[in-house]
Amino acid sequence: MSFSLENRVALVTGSSTGLGKAMAFALGRAGAKVAFNYANNQARAEATLREFEAGGGTGTLVRADVTDADQVAQLVRQVEADLGPVDILVPNATPDQPQRTIEEYDWAFYQSMIDFFIKSPYLLSRACLPHMKQQRWGRIINIITEVYSLGVAPFTAYSAAKGGQVGFSRSLASELAPYGITVNMISPGWIPVERHEKDPQEMKDAYLETIPMGRWGVPDDVGGAVVYYASDEAAFVTGQFITINGGRSFGI
Repeated sequence: MSFSLENRVALVTGSSTGLGKAMAFALGRAGAKVAFNYANNQARAEATLREFEAGGGTGTLVRADVTDADQVAQLVRQVEADLGPVDILVPNATPDQPQRTIEEYDWAFYQSMIDFFIKSPYLLSRACLPHMKQQRWGRIINIITEVYSLGVAPFTAYSAAKGGQVGFSRSLASELAPYGITVNMISPGWIPVERHEKDPQEMKDAYLETIPMGRWGVPDDVGGAVVYYASDEAAFVTGQFITINGGRSFGI
């Protein structure tokens, strides 16, 4: 089948809900064995894995704080023990992203953004690379945001960290290309998931009016792009940026 991921093992962090869950399920539908990761809500994470397995997927569930080096190392070891070494890595875990003016932020908050969007992808990539390099095949897919491309305000901490993740991804793509390992980016717009349930309706209506396609994105729009990047069909694509927001902005 096209875009088949049979015999591949994928790790998607922050995958018990939202876009992470959609990406993990899409990888599973393409044939990958999938490791789900969560940090806090065990009951929700266990329900997600049950749903995945009920649909015919092969998976495992590992709790870990992906900003902690020791926990990341244990996470990758546990995935290997349960499913096999990681071939496809999707660093997706994210903290809350409040919009505040620069005067309202403190450095601790900036550091939390850097930890999730630069430190975590670094730790995860480093932990998965020995296997990827040995087999001369691997996929690292970082999740960016339209906030970075559009300079959305007031969002400096989040935007700055995501910008750093773009630079990290592009440099790593060049570094790993000789090993047959690709590093690409997906940049979603606002795609409503569970954590947006309480967002004001007037805010949602205003955003929808700015989407040229005239509809909301859905989680599977992102899942499909992840499957493409993970596939052999994308073997000659690296350091690239797919924007998924119905035409509100364009990848740069």
